[in-house]
Amino acid sequence: MTIPPGTSITIKDSAQPGHIRTPYYIRGKTGVIERSLGEFKNPEQLAYSLPSSLYELYRVRFKMSELWNHDIENPNDTVEAEVFSHWIEEYNNAT
Repeated sequence: MTIPPGTSITIKDSAQPGHIRTPYYIRGKTGVIERSLGEFKNPEQLAYSLPSSLYELYRVRFKMSELWNHDIENPNDTVEAEVFSHWIEEYNNAT
């Protein structure tokens, strides 16, 4: 099931070894789905020549204040990251 744009999500807080495509600084953080980019094979498995199922890839928007808890100049600025569905821990439709 595709998660609709505007949905608030949390990224899994996992420290798996190996080739990981999810940046450390967004793990455990909450963001909002900006859009779905479609289904792709998991590069974490492909890096080791393992077979891979298709996973939904999302563009997720994070507020700077969510990512960096200390005093920042513009807390409402945003960062966007592309995240595969298996890294999304939970979500709540914000609409």
